[in-house]
Amino acid sequence: MWTVPNILTLFRIALIPCFVAVFYLPVQHAEIFAAIIFASAAATDWLDGYLARRLNQSSKLGAFLDPVADKLMVAVVLVMLLQARPEIWLALPVAVIISREITVSALREWMAEIGSRGKVAVSWLGKVKTALQMIALVLMILSNAAELPVWIGTIGIALLYAAMFLTLWSMFVYLRLAWPDLRRG
Repeated sequence: MWTVPNILTLFRIALIPCFVAVFYLPVQHAEIFAAIIFASAAATDWLDGYLARRLNQSSKLGAFLDPVADKLMVAVVLVMLLQARPEIWLALPVAVIISREITVSALREWMAEIGSRGKVAVSWLGKVKTALQMIALVLMILSNAAELPVWIGTIGIALLYAAMFLTLWSMFVYLRLAWPDLRRG
């Protein structure tokens, strides 16, 4: 259980309340510190997977915790950004991304239950979506800092919308792959 990748994943989960606290701190540069915390969490997402493969430390616990940690951190950040800016242009991608994560997680759980989990394993499309989403969220967190240029937030929103479209695309790919099993089930 106490492998380096699992410790990194647990660290990522522990960063969630730290992110929340820093995000709401009424101090100068809180947004920059919050962005650093989130970027660190995003980096550990890549690092724990790399180390699990490199050190041959893959585990069932890690396979369970890693996507949970990712979804928790992303959902928390999306909700907090929407709370900070309750506008339709942000609500749409937040709703789509969180809804997709719940749908695909449920689909993977069901496919695992029937012994077909491999059909909906993470694809390159999901990895690109995740990378875009993480970069977008870092930029959007930073965009709340008054001393930074406005274009940072604009690029963040553009990347979030790109991630939203990849989110939908990857969800439809997973659903299409699972469709024969869904029809039978």
